[in-house]
Order: sequence, then C-alpha cells, then structure tokens
Amino acid sequence: MPNGLWVRCEGCKGMLFKKVVEEKMFVCPECNYHFRIFSRDRLKLLVDENSFEEMWANMVPCDPLSFKDRVTYPERVAAEQQKTGLKEAAIVGKGKINGREVMIGITDPSFIMGSMGSVVGEKIARIAEKAMELKLPLIIISGSGGGARMQEGVFSLMQMAKTSAAIARFQGAGGLYISILTDPSLGGVMASFASLADITIAEPKALIGFAGPRVIQETIKRTLPKGFQTAEFLLEHGFLDRIVNRQDMKKELFRMISYLQ
Repeated sequence: MPNGLWVRCEGCKGMLFKKVVEEKMFVCPECNYHFRIFSRDRLKLLVDENSFEEMWANMVPCDPLSFKDRVTYPERVAAEQQKTGLKEAAIVGKGKINGREVMIGITDPSFIMGSMGSVVGEKIARIAEKAMELKLPLIIISGSGGGARMQEGVFSLMQMAKTSAAIARFQGAGGLYISILTDPSLGGVMASFASLADITIAEPKALIGFAGPRVIQETIKRTLPKGFQTAEFLLEHGFLDRIVNRQDMKKELFRMISYLQ
C-alpha cells in the first residue's frame, strides 16, 4: 500500500483515509478532532481565494545571544525554514472574508512550535498598527505551544508587552479584534495578545493556557479537574465567548464582522 494514504486520529485513535480528512478541512469525520494544520492551509480555509496580500514576508530573526543548544540558533532557524517553507512562525497580511476586508495574522505551530521571538512580535504589532491605520477588523489565529522563544531571551519576552500595547492602541481607536485559539495556544502568546480580544473564539478541544497541564500538575502536586485547559472547560468558566467548528469558522467570522464593524 502506498505511503501517505492514511492518517491516525489523535482523538479517537482511528485510521482515516487522508483525502476524506482533507475534504473535511482536516477534521476527523468520526470524532470531530481538529488536526493541527499549517498556516497557509488555514488561510485557504478562511480568506477568499487570491485575496490575501502577505506583508513583511522577508523578516527573519537575528541571533542576539549567540545561542547554542544542540545546534546554533541560526542553524535551527534555517532547518525550520527548510522544513516548513516559512521564514518565521507568523504570517500576517490583508485579505477578504466573503468580500469584507480584514487584517489577519496566524502563528504556525510547525515552526519552532509557533514560539514568539522578535520577528513574530514585530509582525503582530505591525498588523495591529496597520489595521488601525486602515480602519479594518483584526483577526489573529494563535497556534503557539512554544511560548516566548528562549533562544532570544529578554528580546523575546519583551514582545509580550509590545504586542499587548499595540492591541490596546488599536482597541482604544475603536478597532474590532477577534482572537481565534487553536490547539495549542500556550505560553507568552496566550499571556499577551491572544487573550486580549473583543471576541475570543476557540476550536473544539483546543489546549489553552499558560503552562501546560503536565507542568502545572507536577509543580503543585495536585490532580487537576477533568478536561482542565480544554476549550470546553474554559468556555464553561467564562474565558471564551464561543467554540466554533473549523467548517463554520469563515461563516461565523463574516457574521460577526458584518454585525460589529
């Protein structure tokens, strides 16, 4: 049997015909598990065809600390760029949703787990400023399990304050900001721009929080509530406004923007 015809669902553990999963927008037809997807695939699902104009696509990180673990930081970045076809963990730009113009940003978990370094923070801040300039709604889709990027030290941590300040200026000018949390949404991204929206939406069963549940449990030495840090748990406790299936996301975004903008 040729390789690549089947994929394993992490939700129900079933073997699925890959073409069927792709036709369902990378959602399991049996249990509704939402697979992690590349940022470019997500763009195809959310914005109108040929409407996306990427901005600041050639920004790449520097190596302020001369950081090295198993390999140097520049070597790690180069390997990630080759593996993913991305320059960095965030794609930002202008697009249309059913004809309505929006500014949109996406962090991609396939690039160093979507961690936020200086380039990701700068792109998020710039897209917020551009949305304020053009008076357009701002949509940011977070898929970040890496938090602030340790290879850049304090330069990475300061992006939390920078992106939060940019979002605050945009909202202070009357802008509409919608945050979409996907699996995973953790760390410094979740502790900054991802949690500051006017409307916060999540995909089903997305892992959302600051530290992961295993780290918390090992630190406090207590058993956590069932489903702790899932989208459903957070909706029940008032952290989220809605949970929206991926197949319905574009329609729901258009409805919200049409009503609120």
